[in-house]
This record gives sequence, C-alpha cells and structure tokens, in this order.
Amino acid sequence: MILRPADQTRAPEPAASRALPPKAGDKATIPSTLVESAPAASVPEALPGSLEGTRPPGGWDRVDEAGHLLPTPALRGLFDYYLAALGEESLPQLVARIRQRLETLPEPARGEARQLLGDYLDYKLAVGQLETQVGSGAGIAGAENALATMRDLRRQYLGEVAADAFFAREEAIDRYQTARREIQARDDLTDAQRRARLQAAEAELPESVREARAESRKFVDYEAQLQALQADPDTSQAEISQLRESTFGAEVAERLARVEAEQADWDRRWTDYRADKARLDDAGLAAPEQQEAVQRLRDQYFSDQEQVRVQALDSIR
Repeated sequence: MILRPADQTRAPEPAASRALPPKAGDKATIPSTLVESAPAASVPEALPGSLEGTRPPGGWDRVDEAGHLLPTPALRGLFDYYLAALGEESLPQLVARIRQRLETLPEPARGEARQLLGDYLDYKLAVGQLETQVGSGAGIAGAENALATMRDLRRQYLGEVAADAFFAREEAIDRYQTARREIQARDDLTDAQRRARLQAAEAELPESVREARAESRKFVDYEAQLQALQADPDTSQAEISQLRESTFGAEVAERLARVEAEQADWDRRWTDYRADKARLDDAGLAAPEQQEAVQRLRDQYFSDQEQVRVQALDSIR
C-alpha cells in the first residue's frame, strides 16, 4: 500500500445528516499551509519543557520498494508527540520540528509525508469544530452518530489508506463499545446468549487489545482473590505468594510482591500520620506553630519526595 495522490485517496463525502464540518475555504486559516511555510532550519535545539527527557516514537519512516510512504500508527505518533507541546511552543514552531524529522525520508516519501502532515493538521482543526458542534448540541444525535461522523472526517481529510493506518485500533474499540452497549441493552437475550455475543464482539478486536483486556481481567480476578485471602485471619504469606505466582508467573509475582509491600508500608505510615495530625488539629495551636508541627510529622513519616504527595492529599481532605 502506498500513499496515493490526495485526489485518489479521498473517500466519498459522508451523509449530510451527520453534519460533517466542511473544509475551511480561507487558506489563511488552514493549518496545512504551515507545513510549507515553517522552515525546518528554524528549529531550536532545546525541546519544549514537557518533552525534555523523552524521545519521539521510532519506526515511523517506513517506505515501500518504490520509495513511497507507508502510513503507520507510528507516523501518527510522531505527529502527536510534537503537537502535544502546543501552548509551550507555537503551532508553526512545532510543525517545523516535525518537518525536520520528515526531511530524513527519501523522495517521494518526503513529499507524501509533508502532504499527510498537512492533511492531519486540517483534520485536527475539523475535529475541534466537530467537538464544538457536539458541545452545543448542533447536528449530532447521540454518541454513535458522533463516532460515525468522526470516521467520515478521517477519510475525508486523510484518505482511506492513511485513516485506516492511523485509526484502525481505536475505531475497532469504538465498534466494540457500540456493540457491547447494544448487547447489554437487549432484554430478549438469556445470560448465556449475552455472554456469547459479547465474546463474539470482543473477538473482532485487534489481538493487542484482546491481550490487554485479558491482562486487565486477570488482575481484577487476582485482586478479588487477594481480598478474600486477606479477609481470612488464617491466611499465610505463603498462600498469598502462591496466588501471585500462579496468576502472573514467578518474575511478575516477585515485582508485584515488592509493590504491594511498598503500598502496605505507605498505608501504615499514612494512617499513623493522619492520626497524629488529627490530634495536632485539636490542640489549638497558633498557625505558625501548627505549620511547624505538621512539617515535623511529615519529616518523621515521609521522605522529601513523598511529602509532595502528602501535601497534595492533605489539601483535598
């Protein structure tokens, strides 16, 4: 699959009943124009603060044997990596950063990637317009209709190939969630039929999503079994260790044991600290004395790093 010229990859216009935000007519307001007007040479070396210590995703620079761009989720990840810093830097500056990365591609992939970046920026603008419509109740009737409109937007702006590459995973999840709501709402199904239909809907999800859901369910089941064991005063640590290992394997069980021990230690210290602080609150100390006494308690129970969390928790209680 290659990224074909824009006029060949556009999907048919979506149904008018979905109130799809039209493409802007004023070129001065279209973000895609920034792709050509933001020279890569203007990129400063220092990253925006939120990106310091991070690196952009790899694997985005895939091309076919003829040198044409192969759109991938990683390429969308590259775009979003820099665009996430909008507000710290201007949009033209962030576009210039992305362009600098795209310069490493050979032609014709380089030009195709710049075109796709422009299309993606226009799509993001249209999404903002759509969200404004949804917020005001204009033209969108229900979550399913909004999701369908979003799918149409992606294909209108990006074309079928790139839209599938960028959004296949989340669209599969959207379809599953829609099917799940419909199945759960039906009152003509037995419990067995409902389970079977839910399993069939889940089977349509990408393998990575199914695996993640299975891991999540595994942990939920583990938590329920752990609580049952801990509620029994006769439960030994060996039984809890066996539960961890049988559920997750020896290596993960070892890490989980450390995490649970650290959490138990935190819970104990937090409980003791709150009890001592409550007694201070009832002591009628003057404000400066109260602050000093609370700080001594925090120093007694928590490290400097933990005190940031403690201060935040105290502020909401």
